[in-house]
Amino acid sequence: MSDPRLPAAFLQPGTSSFSDFLAEQAPDLLPARRTVPQGHAGDLAPHGTTIVAATYPGGVVMAGDRRATMGNIIAQRDIEKVFPADEFSAVGIAGSAGIAVEMVRLFQTELEHYEKIEGTTLSMDGKANRLAALIRSNLGMAMQGLAVVPLFAGFDLTGGRGRIFSYDVTGGRYEETAFHSVGSGSLFARGALKKLYREDLDQTDCVTAVIQALYDAADDDSATGGPDLTRRIFPVVQVITADGGRRLPDAEVAAIADRVIAGRMAQPDGPTAPLTSSPITGGDAR
Repeated sequence: MSDPRLPAAFLQPGTSSFSDFLAEQAPDLLPARRTVPQGHAGDLAPHGTTIVAATYPGGVVMAGDRRATMGNIIAQRDIEKVFPADEFSAVGIAGSAGIAVEMVRLFQTELEHYEKIEGTTLSMDGKANRLAALIRSNLGMAMQGLAVVPLFAGFDLTGGRGRIFSYDVTGGRYEETAFHSVGSGSLFARGALKKLYREDLDQTDCVTAVIQALYDAADDDSATGGPDLTRRIFPVVQVITADGGRRLPDAEVAAIADRVIAGRMAQPDGPTAPLTSSPITGGDAR
């Protein structure tokens, strides 16, 4: 009869990093350790596109469109690109979708493993650094076109505010102020938020602003999917406050998206900001 006990390595005290443990015990399970054919492989796999995040006085909002593309083909219309990382943070994926989803799952396990081993949660900076290390480990695949460039956001319980972090393919970590976007439509989404964002937005207005930004991204970027009225497919929106994170119900997101679309029927280019405004109040996002 075989011994039912776990191998000794699983029972000994060790590192609080699950990815380090996995690299030692089963390195073939790490996404970055997979072998891929030589050459540029990016066009062979579906890609996630635009993710947007913005802070407001009570927390932070992250939203992602639902389209995945493979070259000029729409690979999936209802992919989910925004995931809770733990109770107080979320991660949105852009880049090679399959590898990105695996990286998110590994990141979620990494944070949970740390909490179980250490008896406490990582700080916001610690979480951001752990994600940077996972991205850096994928550099070899990124150089072959299978890059993952996530957006990370959460509520910092120590500082009492929402925070946003962006990354490059080498694992470089950058803290963003107020709002940020990644993915193929990010240029257009950030341009929209420059006009719509205010520091005094409430939660509903902040959600409305990021949905407006995704609409503008879809308007100018073919890889970003706008609200799909016929299939009732709308962005995934995650809101994180001092009480924790939650995904907004589809019905709530749909109601906001319907108001945005109704406004676009009369004003196709969306709401405008006043030509003059104070640095604090900015333009109107409603």
